[in-house]
Amino acid sequence: MRVHPREIYHLLLESSQTDAVVKEIIIGLTWTYCQADGIGLCMSPGQATRILPWSGTLVNQKIINLAPWLKSWDSYQATVGMAAINAVINQSSPLLAKAQPIFPNGSANLAVFEHFLPLIRGKKVVVIGRYPGLSEYEKEMDLTVLERQPGIQDLPDTACEYVLPEAEWVFLTATSIVNKTFPRLVELSQNAKLVLMGATVPWLAELADMGIDYLAGVAVSNPEKLRQTVAEGGGVRIYETGVQYHVLDLLSTCIKK
Repeated sequence: MRVHPREIYHLLLESSQTDAVVKEIIIGLTWTYCQADGIGLCMSPGQATRILPWSGTLVNQKIINLAPWLKSWDSYQATVGMAAINAVINQSSPLLAKAQPIFPNGSANLAVFEHFLPLIRGKKVVVIGRYPGLSEYEKEMDLTVLERQPGIQDLPDTACEYVLPEAEWVFLTATSIVNKTFPRLVELSQNAKLVLMGATVPWLAELADMGIDYLAGVAVSNPEKLRQTVAEGGGVRIYETGVQYHVLDLLSTCIKK
């Protein structure tokens, strides 16, 4: 039974009910890192601020108290909420054991596109977000990139209403959950194969009911290096030091189940 993608927020809160407490939170330049019983990541907001009123109060807070921040329209609160949720969900998700680790020949940041290239070559592909280095694949497919802050090669995110219904493949950043664009972007992508990707991905089987075909998220491979890289301002560098992309055909996995 198809579930409206707006239910993602209820699903995430329901899946992170725990008495676990936060041991550390780092809000880095690119990534926000939360350590509880496990480690959760979320892409940091794109704008700096000096007025966070809750700084210095998050350690020893219960995850169950921070998780609802995901629904906030304050980007920093929502980011912390998502990282906290992922710290609970991803460390115990059975999906990661079923997912295929990717060992790319090229940039680790672009591992997902390299993995799917045999399937998307020559297809009409829309990518939400301009991934560094993505231009090397532009000649391989009919590629459109949607960006909130578009560059010369990109379309503004408002073009989603026109280009997503015509796409054959859509690669959707899981940061869309945090900025609340996820429900509409998923709705518009129902004619396409839809890949939810990035270090922000929550490993939940129920995403298949919302129209997600593949999960392309990460597993923590080196916790110490991941923490250091995030704290030192790392962006795509985390894929080389602390996490590894894994891909799961979500629909097939759920059918087999």
